[in-house]
Amino acid sequence: MLLSFDTATSLVTVALHDGEAVVAERFSELPMKHGEHLAPLIEALLTDNGLVRQDLTAIAVGVGPGPFTGMRVGLVTARTLGYVLEIPVYGVCTLDVIAIEAIDTGTVAGDFLVATDARRKEVYLAAYDDLGRRLDGPVVSRPADVASDLQVAGEGGLLYPEHFPHAVGPSRPSAGWLARVVAEERAELLDPEPLYLRRPDAVASASHKSVLPPA
Repeated sequence: MLLSFDTATSLVTVALHDGEAVVAERFSELPMKHGEHLAPLIEALLTDNGLVRQDLTAIAVGVGPGPFTGMRVGLVTARTLGYVLEIPVYGVCTLDVIAIEAIDTGTVAGDFLVATDARRKEVYLAAYDDLGRRLDGPVVSRPADVASDLQVAGEGGLLYPEHFPHAVGPSRPSAGWLARVVAEERAELLDPEPLYLRRPDAVASASHKSVLPPA
């Protein structure tokens, strides 16, 4: 049984995947309560499905980009569970998960962007092709500097409609989709280390032609 969770945005999301499909998923009801909500959500999910921690065979965790406090809660929990239970822990870029859901649910067509709230009136942003493959990013930037007429999944499009006029769903990451991404290896699997992109520590993207607007 694969346990997945993401704490890179304001709401915690937790899910279970049995190797064939998502069997259960929960979201926190209050924002910015990562420390208070993650462990109880995990325990409730396991209990409701008649499971104990020893039934878990792997952990999947969103590695961001996201704010420091929320990311720390999720990644520390993932690494701790992996160590105690002696099971693998797989990290996935949170923006990649949103992109795969957008592709599979048909909310996007052609190249598109994923933008999430980075606070401080900024967004975390990455560009994707029509198969959900990341073309550029992730970066952190002011919305005005990366304004685009492309479709934009993620909360960033809803927060800054003047810069992203074509907002589409999903607006937030789903642990159920994170589990699908890992189980089907739909995105790059990473070590459970945080993607912190706050300036001036943003890392330049790989050497390929940028599809993001210049800052």
